[in-house]
Amino acid sequence: MRDYSTLKTELIPDLIKSSIPTPFYVVDEELLIRNLEILKNTAKRAGCKILLAQKAFSMFAIYPLISKYLDGTTASGLYEAKLGHDEFGGETHIFSAAYSEREFEEISHICGHVIFNSVAQWKKYRDIALSNGCECGLRINPEHSTQEGHAIYDPCSFGSRLGITYDNLKKAGDDILNGISGLHFHTLCEQNSDALEETVMAFEEKFGSYLYNMKWLNLGGGHHITRADYDIERLISVITRLKQKYGVEIYLEPGEAVVLNTGFLVSEVLDVTENGITNAIIDASAACHMPDVLEMPYRPEIIKDGKYAEEPEILPYTVRIGSATCLAGDVIGDYSFEKPLKIGDKLVFCDMALYSMVKNNTFNGMKLPSIAVRRLSRDVELIKEFGYDDFKMRLS
Repeated sequence: MRDYSTLKTELIPDLIKSSIPTPFYVVDEELLIRNLEILKNTAKRAGCKILLAQKAFSMFAIYPLISKYLDGTTASGLYEAKLGHDEFGGETHIFSAAYSEREFEEISHICGHVIFNSVAQWKKYRDIALSNGCECGLRINPEHSTQEGHAIYDPCSFGSRLGITYDNLKKAGDDILNGISGLHFHTLCEQNSDALEETVMAFEEKFGSYLYNMKWLNLGGGHHITRADYDIERLISVITRLKQKYGVEIYLEPGEAVVLNTGFLVSEVLDVTENGITNAIIDASAACHMPDVLEMPYRPEIIKDGKYAEEPEILPYTVRIGSATCLAGDVIGDYSFEKPLKIGDKLVFCDMALYSMVKNNTFNGMKLPSIAVRRLSRDVELIKEFGYDDFKMRLS
C-alpha cells in the first residue's frame, strides 16, 4: 500500500488545474476510502462499532460514502444530531455538557443514545429520555490525564467541567444508575492506543464494578487509528478484553481518524513583501480557515509544484506564510522552498478536512473557502460556494 505522501503529491496537479477559485477545501475520495477501510476492518476484528464524530467533520455531501463503512454519528448538540439523523442514518448518539430545555424534547426523539454530563442533568431529563425510548448514559471523568502540551483539549485537567468524577457518582448513590444503559469517557486527543490502554486501566480501577450492569461502554474519540504508526493490534486487544470481561458493547467515536490526511486547502499567493524576512500573503487565513493552526497549535504541511515545503533554511528560500487579514498573528508558519514564491503561485495545505470547515469564520469579511471533492475519476467537483450574503446574513 502506497503511503499518504505519495498519494497526496499525485493528486496535486488535479487540484491546481481546477477552475474553482481559491481558496477552497477539497476532500479526496481515494484517501478517504483508504481510511474508511482501515476503520471498518478494525471494527470487524474488534467486534465494536465506530461512529463519526461530527464535531470534527460535518461535510454531509459525502455522508452517503462514509455511511457504507461506519455505524452512525455522534453529536454535540441538536443541530449536529439532526444532521446525522437526516443525512447519515444508522445510530445517532449525542453528548452535551448541558442540554437546553428548549431543545431536549426534540433531541430525545432524534437520538437513540443520550449521554449526560452530570447527575443533575440526568435527573432533570431522565423521564423524558426514557419515555421516548433513549438509551441513556453518563459521561465519566477518570481523572487520569495522558496528554502533554494540549491542556485546552484535556478533559481530565484539574477543574474540568467534563464528566462525572468517582466521588460525585458515589455521592449520588447507587439508585442514580437506574435507567442508565452505558458509560462514556473521552480523554484522548490525537493519541495512540497505549494512551487508551492506560486510561482504561485507570477507569476500571474506579468504575469497573459498574460495568457489569451496563449494556455498552463508549470509549470516546481522540483515537488516531488511521495514522501510520497507530497500534491497531493493541486497540483490538483492549476492546476484546473489555467485551469479554464485562459483556458490554463497545463504541468508538473518532472524528479526526475518519478524515485524517484526506483534505486540502488550496490557496493563492497575493503578494510577497520584505521586512527582515520574506512574507508571502495568501488568500487563506489561519484565523478564519484553519483555526487549529493557532489553537492547537500545529504546522500544516504545504505542497507546491508537487513537492513538500521544508522547515526554514533547509531549502534555498525561506518564507513566512501569512494571511491578508489585519491580525498580526494570522501566520501559518515559516517554510522553505526550492524557488522564490511569486504572486499567483498556488499553495496546497494538507490535512485540512478535520476541524477546518466546522470551525471556519468570516473575520475581517474574509470569504469562506468553497468546498469540493476529488472523485475517484480524478474530477474535482464543486460542492458548495460561498459569497457576500454568507457573511452579511450572519450579522443582522
